[in-house]
Amino acid sequence: MKIATFNVNGINSRLPRVLEWLEEARPDVACLQELKTSDETFPALAIQAAGYHAVWHGQKGFNGVAVLARTPVVERRRGLPGDPDDTHSRYLEAEVAGMIVASIYLPNGNPQPGPKFAYKLAWFGRLIEHAASLIREARPVLLVGDYNVVATDGIEDIYSPNSWRNDALLQPESREAYRRLLAQGWLDAINARHPGKAVYTFWDYFRDRFARDAGLRIDHLLLNPPAAARLVDAGVDRAVRGREKPSDHAPTWVVLDGAGATSDAGSAGTAEAANPGAAAGAPGTPAAFSLT
Repeated sequence: MKIATFNVNGINSRLPRVLEWLEEARPDVACLQELKTSDETFPALAIQAAGYHAVWHGQKGFNGVAVLARTPVVERRRGLPGDPDDTHSRYLEAEVAGMIVASIYLPNGNPQPGPKFAYKLAWFGRLIEHAASLIREARPVLLVGDYNVVATDGIEDIYSPNSWRNDALLQPESREAYRRLLAQGWLDAINARHPGKAVYTFWDYFRDRFARDAGLRIDHLLLNPPAAARLVDAGVDRAVRGREKPSDHAPTWVVLDGAGATSDAGSAGTAEAANPGAAAGAPGTPAAFSLT
């Protein structure tokens, strides 16, 4: 079973790229971030026609997260607990194919120091608290998405830390929060499968950084022990970033073994393009638009 995460940087403006990738890579589950659209303008019919059920948590012009799957999706939680006044659409948790999957868009935190960085750390703290209950689940749990944190100064996480030194992504407080999350027992799938390798997920649009592979690894796939025990592979569909009008992120994925998988493990750079199957989708309310 292939589970992917993709910060699309605007679902409607990048829809051709997203649909192209879904057809080529054929993930069983796809978590999307930075939709930048309201619930009402999410492209439900296009996603449905591509063969995916979907639940989403939109916000006009900002943020927004979704979970797509080739089998029915049941929403578990919309937003993190702990701050009833937080209206940002950054967390969506769903049940799909016997797993719990969360799509995460952690705050960027810039400029720092300041209120945006304080919000980032507070949000991270709420995620850590909620994740402490999920790590104990007997079934596979995956916390995937754009964490907006570069874990280390190593080549596996950033091409060169010097020009990013004052960015919120590299601050000691951000890194410490990420370490606290991992210390609960979550496995960083990319790091586990490619230790010490430069497997980046984000390249800024400026200064020709993609062509120079001047990237960062800020999109993470974290697995609880039952999911980690099924880990087969993990990678990044880097070629997607090099296409016309791309997101500044590339899709990042993990393959777990076990019954219920409906796609092969190939990346978008190599996977055979195929129709993922009969259309079956659902908008934000899981029962609506269902064809099953």
